[in-house]
Amino acid sequence: MLKLDNVHAFYGKSHVLHGVQFEVRTGEIVALLGRNGSGRSTTVKTIMGLVDGTGSIRWCEQEILGRKAFEIAHAGIGYVPENRDIFPELTVQQNLMLGQKSAKQGGRWGFDDMYRMFPRLKERQHNEAGVLSGGEQQMLTLCRTLMGDPELIMIDEPTEGLAPKLVELVGDTLRELRRRGISVLLVEQKLTIALEVADRCLVMGHGQIVFEGTSAELRANGTIRKEWLEV
Repeated sequence: MLKLDNVHAFYGKSHVLHGVQFEVRTGEIVALLGRNGSGRSTTVKTIMGLVDGTGSIRWCEQEILGRKAFEIAHAGIGYVPENRDIFPELTVQQNLMLGQKSAKQGGRWGFDDMYRMFPRLKERQHNEAGVLSGGEQQMLTLCRTLMGDPELIMIDEPTEGLAPKLVELVGDTLRELRRRGISVLLVEQKLTIALEVADRCLVMGHGQIVFEGTSAELRANGTIRKEWLEV
């Protein structure tokens, strides 16, 4: 479905990604793990067309490296950034409407789905998004992306700063996405939730993939965890 091959990325003269390659298959959750500065966020931004790169990024057999971000989104890839980009002066409902596919196209997600998964958003649907808590804004950003009906969704640090109950809700939501056949590329620092929900785990270090395997294999590999993940 999504396949990266020998991807390099740069911020100016700074060489950040060094030959990254991996794939995300249909209907699976892949966790992209690593310490801060390892290249995880740069990887998803490069896939989304927000950072220049070289190599190959293929989506459903079509090359997308070098295409504009809006073109990649229209092709079926959703992106939930870490910085919780919402429109603060618009209501929750209006934020969701902005992410919605056109009425003619339809989609597998609707307002009822969002409010069922996140009842707190339903309670606040007529409130301006700017007054929501950080966790609620994170949920709103995820829901707005889902309203665009992506086939693959890339989520950058969805549990950062969230209370334990919301972390659990994020995990349940990721499982729901998988049940609906949506692929997920999850950038995460919390090893616990990644091991619980991911089918496969990728570990990054110094802009490269240093481990690829199942959650069980990563759980059993203390050497990799100690060298590349644990503080």
